[in-house]
Amino acid sequence: MAASFKTSMIPPANAPAFLAANGWGGAEIRPLAGDWSFRRYFRVHGPQGTAVLMDAPPDKEDSRPFLSMGRTLNALGLSAPRSLGEDLDTGLVLLEDFGDDRVGPVLARDPARETAIYANAVDILIELHRHPSGDLRPYDVAELRREARLMIDWYLPEIGIAEAPGYDAAWDRLWPLVGANPAVITLRDYHADNLMLLDLPGLRGLGLLDFQDALAGHPAYDLVSLLQDIRRDVTPELEAAMLGRYLDARPGIDARAFCAAYDILGAQRNIKIVGVFTRLWRRDGKRADPAYLPRVWRLIEGNLAQPALAPVRAWFDANLPPALRQAEPAA
Repeated sequence: MAASFKTSMIPPANAPAFLAANGWGGAEIRPLAGDWSFRRYFRVHGPQGTAVLMDAPPDKEDSRPFLSMGRTLNALGLSAPRSLGEDLDTGLVLLEDFGDDRVGPVLARDPARETAIYANAVDILIELHRHPSGDLRPYDVAELRREARLMIDWYLPEIGIAEAPGYDAAWDRLWPLVGANPAVITLRDYHADNLMLLDLPGLRGLGLLDFQDALAGHPAYDLVSLLQDIRRDVTPELEAAMLGRYLDARPGIDARAFCAAYDILGAQRNIKIVGVFTRLWRRDGKRADPAYLPRVWRLIEGNLAQPALAPVRAWFDANLPPALRQAEPAA
């Protein structure tokens, strides 16, 4: 995903030799993007066209899960960037170039396309969830609990609050409600800025990015990631329509239980993001885009209003009332 912090975008010294070894000798290397990890991206221009050079330092990033999941997605008829060359010892990977048409900026320019694009994105999840999750590590209660605690571990200290009791217990009343559906491939960062518009038909028309952290999780997780997007506003009407589209395509699912899990996972994800943003700033020196933060808190307020969230809402009301739900920790 694109990041707002400054990252050195000088290509690694071994990049020209790596490109030459993979048939791109003499290609021009131009900065493309960094992200919230330690990965950096460059666009490579050569006689054969363009490609994307990913620099993922092996002491900080493991590219193997990304490459493996990319092959899985392509085998299922979806669009993930194909690998054109790899040197995992140095962390360099050459990837198919999906261009510049990220869904978020495209919709900012042409909002009339929103419903059709979101329908396509939901249809990709419907197709993905028809297939087994294979040997992916489970996105289980232990992982969900650990992520929910990121707010406790990082955000609360920044606003001067020692951990209040009862937080884990409040969540523990909810976890049984998210275990009723068979696990599916869960990409975990499925949103408009990780989807690329491609000139391809059907499900292949949206390119998928940033799936290296995929786990075997609840089918509602990626849906709520898409429809409760911290980067852009999704109207309640569109969210309801796309949730209905998904459920209509999977009639065997208990819709009421699914919607409860959707609400719980939306809260877990958005509360986790508050902790992630604080950690990025405090530990890694990377401040997230300030425009995201008010939207995260608005999403959390909406999550806490849902009936399934009553235990967690009670904890927030007692320990982190609205006046302390700030857009950003104090500097």
